[in-house]
Amino acid sequence: MADKRGVKTIAQNKKARYEYFIIETYETGIELLGTEVKSIRQGRVNISDAYASIDNGEVILKQMNISPYDHGNIFNRDPLRARRLLMHKSEIRKLIGQIKLQGYSLIPLSVYMKGSLVKISLGLCKGKKLYDKREDIAKRDAKRDAERAIKARNY
Repeated sequence: MADKRGVKTIAQNKKARYEYFIIETYETGIELLGTEVKSIRQGRVNISDAYASIDNGEVILKQMNISPYDHGNIFNRDPLRARRLLMHKSEIRKLIGQIKLQGYSLIPLSVYMKGSLVKISLGLCKGKKLYDKREDIAKRDAKRDAERAIKARNY
């Protein structure tokens, strides 16, 4: 379902929001081939295990699974191939410094269509410790209990 800005979310990485603190997000383009775009439009993409790295001044997305297109025949590519992300050089230089000095990771948060273009929301993330994850679960449970109590009181 497209929203009012013409953005249609294809896939989200819920595991990344649980496993990492998201410091900053970037909107990036992705270099794809024809059958991959058609497969993404059908929603056949998985980014739960994906990550990005910087090699030779380019941001490369690895382990993103785009299922082969049904009618692609010989034009289908390897579903797990490395794909280049399209970012400005200044953004890439800034990311290189933060990844090397502070030990952050680049994790894709969502894949979406913006108009006819496929975009990826890339997060600069820091890993959570076990106690941070427990704290998030406790907050979520407390919020859920409070909503239940309010709902029960209104009836």
